[in-house]
Amino acid sequence: MSGFGYRIDNGVARRITVKEAAACDAGMVWVHFSGTGDATRAWLRDEARLPEHLVEALTAQETRPRCDGYDTGAYLNLRGRSEEEVYPSDLLASVRIWATKGRVISVTRKHLVATDVVEQAVKDGTADDPGDLITTFATAITNDLDPVVAELGDQIDDCEQELDANRVYELRRKVTRARIAAIGYRRFLNPQRAALDKLAQLQGDWLSEDDRAHVAAAADRAARMAEELEAIRERASLIHETLTDLRAELIDTRSLIIAIAAMVFLPLTFITGLYGMNVAGLPYAQKPWAFDAIIIACIVISVGIIAYFLRRHWFRA
Repeated sequence: MSGFGYRIDNGVARRITVKEAAACDAGMVWVHFSGTGDATRAWLRDEARLPEHLVEALTAQETRPRCDGYDTGAYLNLRGRSEEEVYPSDLLASVRIWATKGRVISVTRKHLVATDVVEQAVKDGTADDPGDLITTFATAITNDLDPVVAELGDQIDDCEQELDANRVYELRRKVTRARIAAIGYRRFLNPQRAALDKLAQLQGDWLSEDDRAHVAAAADRAARMAEELEAIRERASLIHETLTDLRAELIDTRSLIIAIAAMVFLPLTFITGLYGMNVAGLPYAQKPWAFDAIIIACIVISVGIIAYFLRRHWFRA
């Protein structure tokens, strides 16, 4: 079992072990676990004496952002960015939080970037109650995701400016990656906004009005990012359609060139093939000027076909 704890008395935080946190009676205690194995389950059940449904919620393998209020506290699940390797279909790692007056328990399966920010806030004394700690988690997660979403928007902007029929395949790969990332982030940001909104409206003396205002602000930022991700997804789809049209146009142009070349050489191939037969009876085959005449005829036919195409504006199609 990997984890740590902090006891906070009068704004002063001191790091403690998970074992010490079980019997700690400080004004505020934060216990954080990195992992959802049997040892974590046992501590939550035997030491923290949480009911089985909360133990299951805190250690579940598959989770989505949500908030559930109880008489004594609230269960909150948030999603944030992790520097560890994540699944392509699950770009954000989860943090599960159980908060009551004077105590917060958080559990992660992968280390979140926001966890370091929260721990530093606890050390600095700026997060010394459950409301402050949850607010710091929510704010840190949205602050960390904001530049990532902005970078996706910049990538789409660059693709729009670089639209070129000769770079179709390269741009399609870039647009597809940005679109997949936008869908993956948006999948969790919408329910996360709803969870934070619900948390801000929960009744309980462990969450102050100032904390509720900060949670609501984090929910607004999550909603804004979700809307921006939806716009990125739609723009990526439009760029993808444009690139498909450019590729079709490029293929049509190349097909036209091939068709024109075939039309030019088809009669020439017929004439040269006809006179290349090793049989008797070909007209003028024995004349000394026959070869020159055939060459001149081929040139005239080629020029005539090209002139016809030019007059029909085929080369501009």
